Amino acid sequence: MNENEKIDSAVDASCRVPLLALFGGAALWLVVGLALAIVASLTFHKPDMFADCPWLTYGRALAAANDLLLYGFCIPTGLGVMLWIFARLSQAELCLPLVPIAAANIWHLGVLIGTVAILIGDSTGFMWLEFPRGSSVLLFAAFLLIAISAFATFGARRDRELQPAHWFLLAAVFWFPWIYSTANLLLLASHPVRGVTQAVIDWWFSNNMVFVWLALVGIGTAFYFLPKLAGRPLQNRYYALFAFWTFILFGTWCGIPHDAPVPAWLPASSAVASALLILPLFIIEFIGWRTAWGSVKSKWDSGPFCFVGSGVDFFFLSGLMLVAMACPQISRATEFTWFGPAQIQLQFLGFFAMTMFGAVYYILPRTAGFDFPFPKLARVQFWISLFGLALFILPLAIGGVEQGMKLQNSQIPFADISNSMLPYLRVSTTGQLLLLLGGLIFALNVFGLTLKWKMAVLKKLLAAIKAPLETEEVKA
Repeated sequence: MNENEKIDSAVDASCRVPLLALFGGAALWLVVGLALAIVASLTFHKPDMFADCPWLTYGRALAAANDLLLYGFCIPTGLGVMLWIFARLSQAELCLPLVPIAAANIWHLGVLIGTVAILIGDSTGFMWLEFPRGSSVLLFAAFLLIAISAFATFGARRDRELQPAHWFLLAAVFWFPWIYSTANLLLLASHPVRGVTQAVIDWWFSNNMVFVWLALVGIGTAFYFLPKLAGRPLQNRYYALFAFWTFILFGTWCGIPHDAPVPAWLPASSAVASALLILPLFIIEFIGWRTAWGSVKSKWDSGPFCFVGSGVDFFFLSGLMLVAMACPQISRATEFTWFGPAQIQLQFLGFFAMTMFGAVYYILPRTAGFDFPFPKLARVQFWISLFGLALFILPLAIGGVEQGMKLQNSQIPFADISNSMLPYLRVSTTGQLLLLLGGLIFALNVFGLTLKWKMAVLKKLLAAIKAPLETEEVKA
């Protein structure tokens, strides 16, 4: 084993327990969130199915499912991957490893408290901020603890040159505390803002959380793994720098609906920023395509490579859908329809989840020192998730456009418009079932690997306890 391999091994070992804590809880929340999303979808097929259970009504189940996907799966998985990338790029062991372990448990506790609060009807009512104040405090504190470990590891790096992955991931570390604290202080504090300002702040936060933050972490992860898996440098570093700054500049202004009851300059500036967002979207897709396809070493039969490569493509598609919804001519046919949820779920489950699946399948065996118990199922999960996304997203997007066109016709009764969406929703629910199956496969591998590591630790502990006793018997 050469010097670099020894350093990588030490780095992986330092990240082992924090990553198992973050990824294990994230896998659990992913399964629970997808299951609750199916429960919410079933109310459209049989409205009285959960009529006697207020916990599982559509409003509560959908809000809990969305928050579990965001706060339960996406953010802790992204934080775990971020810690490992910082340590690997720094060629230094993870600093303060006990801090992210404690933070992971605090984070999962906050998600549990927030989810229960939503299901019992104690939601705040603000989209993507449904968790009550106590849960938000736990999440914010946990994030700050992980950020401390990340910054300490970044400061201990041996190579002082910053890589493209650094730019995106460091921006994400700053981004979350800023937007999360601002939204909570203005909307959930003792003296919150009033009137239409509440809606503007919630739109601003939703866009920056769901689109910008997830993109910073996901693209930063992809820009680290694509060159590593393709066996060639990222193509091209200067394009990546241009994409980073243009995305930061234009992405933060999006999210205000065209027909929002606010001063006209707000939706107008949002539409202009969305149109300019085309530049970084195409550049990021071009960089990913050139890096992945420009090398003969690229192997699409590799599990991590499949997930990360498709994740970049899904980011490009979800970005185009966001840009389309900002166009006034198109938004008239997509606003208040299923097209918007289709774009959000493609961002979550298409772009971010697929990218994180690939990263976790690459990272965990190296940090834990064991292979997954069912490594071949990773490939099965990829295809199940791919078909599930197609059946989930496409019907919602197509049906949303049809729904919007019918809504513009005042001669069509609203009940008929709702009934016309049922075939699309049935196909979409089938896609959700496939995605749940993919999530179960992912959780099975993560929990199985964790169990193998714990059994190995237990065996070493028992051997250490028995060793002195055996030595005394030999002497006697």
